[in-house]
Amino acid sequence: MKKVMLLAAGLFFALSTFAQQADNNKQVKKIEVNGSAEIEITPDELNLDISLKEYLKGKTKVDITTLEKQLVKAIADAGLPKETLTIENVNGFNNEFFLRKKKDPVEFMTRKQYRLKLTRLDKINDILGAVDAEGVESTRIASYTSSKMDQYRKEAKIKAIKAAKEKAEYMLAAIGNSIDGIIEVQEINTDNYPDYRPQIMANAMYKSADAVGGGAPEIDFKSIKVRAEVRTVFSIK
Repeated sequence: MKKVMLLAAGLFFALSTFAQQADNNKQVKKIEVNGSAEIEITPDELNLDISLKEYLKGKTKVDITTLEKQLVKAIADAGLPKETLTIENVNGFNNEFFLRKKKDPVEFMTRKQYRLKLTRLDKINDILGAVDAEGVESTRIASYTSSKMDQYRKEAKIKAIKAAKEKAEYMLAAIGNSIDGIIEVQEINTDNYPDYRPQIMANAMYKSADAVGGGAPEIDFKSIKVRAEVRTVFSIK
């Protein structure tokens, strides 16, 4: 009797093991699709680099102090706080080197670089137009981004996953099936714009008032595109 019981127990264990292996080897029906989404936004954090330089007006030097006062006043007149303007760098150059004149202390010129923080560019024309055009060496947008960038990235990822789910649903519906649940989600690519740096130089942004008939040109600003892409795997009913 004991041998019979041991034999029955061994047979039951073998059948259970076989059933478990068969269940593990059973293939799950699944579908793999990619989803992507893109959100276009307008930057609200802008950094503009402005370089002023001294120059000779006839035999008189227009000094950096005069130019800086013009810039500071223009920023105040535009309603911007003084903290938005900071000094990035100060250096000098010898005008005699370029003009091949006799060395003269008045020919040693100073150059100053500033950074102006803005939320939009609609006041740039008025600010630059109030500064002596000859003293503006260059201007360029150093960087721009959005204060809500993390929120936009999250929205793009959510939309990308929803797009993947919609794609899986209509592909399976075409053959009479439907999704059962999500198995896997993986980010493939997410565009980041923490500090995007377009190379826009002064000659493309700024002209003197005389050159444009009494007013600075309008500036068109490019928007930011936040993109997200995901790989998803869904199980099939």
